[in-house]
Amino acid sequence: MDAIDEVYTDYPFYGSRRIRFELVDRYQMAICREHIQRLMRLMGTEAVYPKHKPKFGQGNIAHKKYPYLLEGLNIIRPDQVWSTDITYVKLEHGWCYLSAILDWFSRYVVAWRLSDSLSADCSILTLEDALLDSVPDIHNSDQGVQYTSEEYTAILEDYEIQISMDSRGRCFDNIFTERLWRTVKYENIYLRSYRTMGEAQEGLSEYFNFYNRKRRHQALGYRTPEQLYRTN
Repeated sequence: MDAIDEVYTDYPFYGSRRIRFELVDRYQMAICREHIQRLMRLMGTEAVYPKHKPKFGQGNIAHKKYPYLLEGLNIIRPDQVWSTDITYVKLEHGWCYLSAILDWFSRYVVAWRLSDSLSADCSILTLEDALLDSVPDIHNSDQGVQYTSEEYTAILEDYEIQISMDSRGRCFDNIFTERLWRTVKYENIYLRSYRTMGEAQEGLSEYFNFYNRKRRHQALGYRTPEQLYRTN
């Protein structure tokens, strides 16, 4: 599962067939495609195709879906757009899931949480944590059930936040969060190989403090996310 996650992080458009061959080339790991498909379902990972929703399952058809509002939008200030997503974190014996909310202008991680399940509760708590800090104009997510649930969208509506959702099968509508996951995994998760969720909580707390306050981004003119988020 860890190896599949590494391949998927590099190539989110790979399905089980390509991942199978990549596992052989990269890790000399012989594994049948059916087993890869089973593990990907367990991880909540799905290849990005035009006809499919990326990652973490289909949305509930009974839940309202919202249009994508960020096409051609000029992002000029903090709290103009927040985005959110969930990713898989491998542990020594099992796994957990990382939820985060990212400010698009500054790349500042406004809030994050770990959970042992893909239920909507963790996403709701992450959103509530973020709203203690500030309120965005627009909130963007995929169409997963965590974000289309009435409990989640009701919070956004209560704060009069515009709701934007990625087009189905287009993870790159949420490109900055996808880049965040790649950064977190290669700079922290893969290097630390957390044994327990408690270890992951402690290690990621240190990392996100570094990421927000000390990690300089080329795209930000070598400023830190916090410098850009707090001074505008």
